[in-house]
Amino acid sequence: MVTVIGVRFKKAGKIYYFDPDEIEIQEEGAVIVETARGIEYGQVIIPKKQVDDSEVIQPLKKVIRVATEEDDLQNKINKQKEQEAFVIGLEKIKEHQLDMKLIDVEITFDNNKILFYFTSDGRIDFRELVKDLAAIFKTRIELRQIGVRDETKMMGGLGICGKSLCCSSFLTEFQPVSIKMAKEQNLSLNPTKISGVCGRLMCCLKYEEETYEYLNENLPHVGSKIQTPDGIGEVLSVNVLRQLVRAAVRKKDQDDTEVKVYALDEIRIVPTRDKTEPNKDNVVDTKIETIENIFEEQKEE
Repeated sequence: MVTVIGVRFKKAGKIYYFDPDEIEIQEEGAVIVETARGIEYGQVIIPKKQVDDSEVIQPLKKVIRVATEEDDLQNKINKQKEQEAFVIGLEKIKEHQLDMKLIDVEITFDNNKILFYFTSDGRIDFRELVKDLAAIFKTRIELRQIGVRDETKMMGGLGICGKSLCCSSFLTEFQPVSIKMAKEQNLSLNPTKISGVCGRLMCCLKYEEETYEYLNENLPHVGSKIQTPDGIGEVLSVNVLRQLVRAAVRKKDQDDTEVKVYALDEIRIVPTRDKTEPNKDNVVDTKIETIENIFEEQKEE
């Protein structure tokens, strides 16, 4: 076991572990630490705690000091410099007529490096741009190309739910999201309804996936045959959360059918014996493959 603290360098950013050594550190306080990018100013999110050695990437860097008033002031000055650098970066990109979109600028606490984050549809030759920026700021310049999800995380915005985007509010890392998660949750497979601001599948599809997988385990598929208290029926739809099944049941001694709703414990799935009967799930799977192709085409564009 090793003693660590968790430090974050930007809102909704990833939390990194550092060795607090013998320094008394308050939760939500600021600290100065050494990172791969240089000396950085960060916020303590996780107070001192013991974690397993396997959770830590060795060697664990130590906290240099608790941030002083001078450090707080320097951090505010750096934030102001970032805004100025952003404006200059936009001007230089326009001057060099580069097909790139500047998203954000970061300056390390020790002013040893300035990072310009941008998006672009292809590769950009920005060597002349770097030379100009280095001549202006007299420090190391790094241009880093990012994807649309990272762009949205940095810029923020509102989701279709009306709240701030999850990625810019509290998500520290992006989780894999697939179109099949929407199918599990009986959501519309229309790409425009399950896509986020970034144009990719919404991150929130992942939140309840485990619950839906668990609830779907015992539910019959749409189109399958079930034994009900009123006879054999065909499943028309299911309510996953309420564990209800809507089925068309043939009336006794009649050719007509009626639609009824049954609780899961009232029915029994009838095994399919006719091997020639088409699998109706294949229709949905084909639709999913088509939608996935649409998302792939959007990525290429």
